[in-house]
Amino acid sequence: MQTMTETVDAAGIRQRQAAVAGLFQDARTPNAFSDQTVSDGEARAIYELTRLGPTAFNNQPLRITYLRSAQARNRLARFLTEPNRRKTLEAPLTAVLAFDANWHEKIPEVFPHAPHLRDRFVANKQARAASGNNNAFLQAGYFIMAVRSMGLAAGPMGGFDAAGVDGEFFPDGNQRSILVVNIGHPAANAWREERLPRLSYATAVATL
Repeated sequence: MQTMTETVDAAGIRQRQAAVAGLFQDARTPNAFSDQTVSDGEARAIYELTRLGPTAFNNQPLRITYLRSAQARNRLARFLTEPNRRKTLEAPLTAVLAFDANWHEKIPEVFPHAPHLRDRFVANKQARAASGNNNAFLQAGYFIMAVRSMGLAAGPMGGFDAAGVDGEFFPDGNQRSILVVNIGHPAANAWREERLPRLSYATAVATL
């Protein structure tokens, strides 16, 4: 007969297994979405989770532009490759992920114990761009997992004209696009029958 502690532990293990499956094992990148909408509350919750992930100096350079209307997605579609164009026009919600070229101005706010670090990046535009790009991609990974944690599917895409997207949506030059992510509930025919192969532990991991 199970004790109360054993029952609670077993329930906790099942919850963790379900969470891992939803984020990794069962989650797939969809090629098609259902007509079910993604609410404003869900879109906000995705960001609220994304912002909690660690970045260098807690710099948080990622900026998200949600495109919900057909008009907004049509503005984006002309800068996408053909397969990505169709997916985006049919998705209920699309996010353009970019980094703030002036992210260093927020250092006194987000890294208040060392506000002087802002000055390191004021004159070093190259370092500023590299850190903004690298940490925004890190946050993009958190963004995808946040989408999955909401029970939604994420379709990240890199096949687009970044200069064109930036000119269309960020003409002041303060943001630079890095990724486009379609978001929604997967359709019945959303993906291939088999998951594409992943590299083995022996191939990808070394222990020294």
